[in-house]
Amino acid sequence: MTELEKDLRQILIKGAEKMSVALTEIQTENLLAYIREFDKWNKAYNLSAIRDIRQMVARHLLDSLSVVPYFLASKHSTEHVIDVGTGGGLPGIPLAIMFPEKKFTLLDSAGKKTRFLFHVKTLLKLENVSVENRRVEEFQPAKKFNAVISRAFASLQDMTEGCTHLLENNGVFLAMKGIYPQDELAPIADKIELLESIKLQVAETDGERHLLVLKTKN
Repeated sequence: MTELEKDLRQILIKGAEKMSVALTEIQTENLLAYIREFDKWNKAYNLSAIRDIRQMVARHLLDSLSVVPYFLASKHSTEHVIDVGTGGGLPGIPLAIMFPEKKFTLLDSAGKKTRFLFHVKTLLKLENVSVENRRVEEFQPAKKFNAVISRAFASLQDMTEGCTHLLENNGVFLAMKGIYPQDELAPIADKIELLESIKLQVAETDGERHLLVLKTKN
């Protein structure tokens, strides 16, 4: 094992421990294999502005894993989740590795990004992942989702207005945000209910992170 591989493993394992996320050996190997592929493809496909693979472990993998405790404890069903605007598969691929019993659909309109996702799905044999290369408003799923998750959506208004058609009746929006987005909640207050705001602990990363759980008012 090279020094770099040792470093990546250590950042991942120690970071996950700090966040109370338990990793099996297979999950660790798959997460590291994913980030190595991400780094390799990033050079040509521009999946991320981050160029240092060590930073990718902290700012992509650990950031995605920060919602694992929510998935474990959630009273809302998360058996069938869609990651909208997934880009290079964040948080969908790390979550699919952590929860092989749940189904994850990864949606992105950029063909080069979904090509990468198909590659990773095949390489890591992620049977619980499906990839959709299309715009969110064009996607009409045969079966609606329990939850829509997104880590990079422009605003809560865009997310809730653009993705309502993907959710089953009691489905929830899971919005991963930086600082608490008070200004984004006001414009949607009449249609959307904030069920929960969870302050996320992201090891090795400065700055605030929040998970907002939202649902459409009946």
